[in-house]
Amino acid sequence: MNARSARRERAAARAAERAARTAAGRNRPGLQRWRRLRRAVGSWLLATLAPWLVRLLALTWRVTRSGDAGRTLQQGRSPWLAAMWHGSMLTLMPLRQHRGRNLAVLVSPSDDGALAAVALRHFRYRIVRGSLSRGGASALRSMQELLATGGQLVLTPDGPRGPRHTMNVGVAWLARATGAPVVPLGIAVDRAWRLRSWDQFAIPKPFARVHVHYGEPVAVAASVGDEELEALARALRAQLLAAEQHAEAQVAAP
Repeated sequence: MNARSARRERAAARAAERAARTAAGRNRPGLQRWRRLRRAVGSWLLATLAPWLVRLLALTWRVTRSGDAGRTLQQGRSPWLAAMWHGSMLTLMPLRQHRGRNLAVLVSPSDDGALAAVALRHFRYRIVRGSLSRGGASALRSMQELLATGGQLVLTPDGPRGPRHTMNVGVAWLARATGAPVVPLGIAVDRAWRLRSWDQFAIPKPFARVHVHYGEPVAVAASVGDEELEALARALRAQLLAAEQHAEAQVAAP
């Protein structure tokens, strides 16, 4: 037996041993329950403690804003759909201009969405659970009720799983169904930690410059046909990217 064959046999033996240990763990219900409990407790601690850390961190951020639509959004009197990229969600959470107003965030019905909902409630945001693909009917009713009372809704068109900076027809369809205009919300940070996730989730560093740009509202008429929604979605994506570029220029300026 040559050295190469010996290495292959040792690697196969190690793989078989790992598989046996994994199978043994699956056949031990007590161990599996303990692991599930440990994950649940860890997730709960993360969702409970992380907002306090974010709140403290946000006290050091230097936040500026631009765009006429921002004043209307902050007043919370007219129905709007605010579209932003998923990777900037943390930056929006602690901004006092929006907390406690008639503003809700659409959160996916997944386990990750449940954790996000806990954190958002900490900052006094209302939560609508669902998406345009899962739980869509009940979520749509909740969104229509919110918007009918002058509420506003934050959407992340590329969430919850990406790809990053993509937009399907869901936002345009929702704007047509509810009659609420879409406000592109561009957010930029000059210094941030970025997670190695699909959305490059941004955590602004202490004393970072944060700029929020409110783009021009885009209305979608009820008469718009399904074949036109694709073009509208592309136009909305372009406006959201432009809003983000405007914000990036602001934080880059001396």
